[in-house]
Amino acid sequence: MSEIRFTTREIGSLAKPGWRVKSIAGRPVEESDVEDARRWDERLDIDGVEELVEVLRKGEGFTDEERARIQDAAALYAIRLLEKAGLDVVYDGEQRRSEMYDHAVKHARGFEGRGTVRSWDNKYYTKAAVVERPKVEGTYDLAEYEFVRGHTDRVVKVPFTGAYTIMDWSYDEHYAGGGLLGASAGRRGKARRRFGVDAARDVVRPNVAGLVRAGADWVQIDEPAATTRPEEVPLVVETFNATREGLDARCSMHICFSDYNCLFPHIEELDGCYELQLEFANRDAREPGTAAADRPGYAVLGRFRESAWDGKVGLGVLDIHTDFIEPPELVRDRILHAAGVLGPERIEVNPDCGLRTRTWEVSYEKLRNMVEGARLAEAEINGS
Repeated sequence: MSEIRFTTREIGSLAKPGWRVKSIAGRPVEESDVEDARRWDERLDIDGVEELVEVLRKGEGFTDEERARIQDAAALYAIRLLEKAGLDVVYDGEQRRSEMYDHAVKHARGFEGRGTVRSWDNKYYTKAAVVERPKVEGTYDLAEYEFVRGHTDRVVKVPFTGAYTIMDWSYDEHYAGGGLLGASAGRRGKARRRFGVDAARDVVRPNVAGLVRAGADWVQIDEPAATTRPEEVPLVVETFNATREGLDARCSMHICFSDYNCLFPHIEELDGCYELQLEFANRDAREPGTAAADRPGYAVLGRFRESAWDGKVGLGVLDIHTDFIEPPELVRDRILHAAGVLGPERIEVNPDCGLRTRTWEVSYEKLRNMVEGARLAEAEINGS
């Protein structure tokens, strides 16, 4: 058997630097923000910080060109942070995106904003209503992807908000056909299915397909709402397949903070799903150990072993809800336990979810230890 090497990746999002947030939001950039840019420039070995500092010292009233330069800088900083942490696969931490749901619907025709609601960890998004059949014209993430591709020699994986989550997180003022209050479960289900499939084919897929044509060979469909309604997991599968259909690219699906027992047996109908990137560390113990009793957060892995679905599992080994820095030995043992259940060839390594609620300092330390833990696990498996 060839030597095992676990591919290490992020899930999509990092926090945005204060200087990026303030400048884009029209708030004054302070000297402390400028010094933060200098500090991370030195730590990440980024050239050209003086050009960024010159723009930031303006403080406010940034032009469109200046804001674009600031966003470019934030994206480059995020790419370099992930590279320096040692990840095999990178993106830009979604530095140009406001929020995963809002980023998708604001580029689509057929949605209208209806107010701000909380998602999790005191993060919010603007919830929209679908008021006509939604549709996207063009590839709106093309410039974002081309910037990332042009600034790293690592493998690139592009995240996209999935159609099921877009449907589930939106109000329905179109497919309901005059409202579903008092309607039968069957009628409600049919309306949601039409919305979900249309969102897959006409909102998510056009953007994904455009990036694949531009050279993207690994895409990640994010479905945090996947098990919100267990009876609709088949619809999650259907919308993924509709998004994936005909694309010549590696396609993964990320499902965070969910009851993964609800996925069975439905994931066996996934078409061309390279892997499921899943959350485990959030519910696991913090002490090292590879026995099942030591790793309660990974108990559901047995269901994947028994399932006819034989794709890879993107193993969540970092709890993104806490500043606890997982020691490499803990990461190692989480990987070794999972490898013992599924076989090491089915395992790849990532945080539970995006790290956007953690500071860059915490995110960097977590990711660096994640990479070291993966290398320790490899050494033990390979006998080196």
